[in-house]
Amino acid sequence: MISPNQYIKRLGKKVKEQRGVFILYSILRLFVVLIGIRSVILHNYDVTATCLLVLALFFVPSLLEETLKIRIPALFEGIIYCFIFAAEILGELGHFYTQIPIWDTMLHTLNGFLFAAVGFSTVELLNRTNKNVNLSPLYLTMVAFCFSMTIGVLWEFFECGADIFLGQDMQKDFIVDHFQSVTLDPNHSQEVIHVDDITGTVIHTASGEEYTIQGGYLDIGILDTMKDLLVNFIGAIVFCSFGFAFLKYGENRKVANKVVNGLTLKPEVPEDIEGEDIGE
Repeated sequence: MISPNQYIKRLGKKVKEQRGVFILYSILRLFVVLIGIRSVILHNYDVTATCLLVLALFFVPSLLEETLKIRIPALFEGIIYCFIFAAEILGELGHFYTQIPIWDTMLHTLNGFLFAAVGFSTVELLNRTNKNVNLSPLYLTMVAFCFSMTIGVLWEFFECGADIFLGQDMQKDFIVDHFQSVTLDPNHSQEVIHVDDITGTVIHTASGEEYTIQGGYLDIGILDTMKDLLVNFIGAIVFCSFGFAFLKYGENRKVANKVVNGLTLKPEVPEDIEGEDIGE
């Protein structure tokens, strides 16, 4: 167990080494606290709950470091804080998801990139520290890619569940002006019926409400899910390309070297705490 004195020393050393990350973290946390205080005054408790969630998520990197005995590079940690702030505060509370169409796509691409880095780090650490494990660069990067895609799929499961069971709209809608379907075949022979140039649709509800969709029909989440998985795929491929070049060619690929070293987790070094034994 780490004593409070040792933890404070470690925290102080980290702040000194990663001053930029600490300043970024402090600024983002201040914004979240101010937004949370304002939401309490306005009795907007949904916003308050989101702010509390963000503050809790901000502690996750430090918690992972202490629990897993790893070191998160400053660049990676800074990106994590910005990602959380962009997704929850700007995206949800600032309505960036609807006001800036590319916002969701950008975050899902970054998500694929970052989780490929996490998967790469996990397996690369095992590959480097265990004498019985010697994975080839191609195999290791394939594992990292699959890890990233799995996280992407699980997130889409979460979005779908939130939409179905919690009445949310996390899987955003697209207006589509054509489609093809066997459902419209009156003979039920699985003939594909093509419907093109849809100019609008009208939705009638049992309660008598009516909604008009201009320009096509409302695709409720399918295309958004496929788009999210596609950009997750692209993000994962980009990092895995750097990872493969790093493992295959090492220092001969300076860009890959910088990217991988800046975004991959490192094992904790006990000597970091001025020679003290953190295991006592």
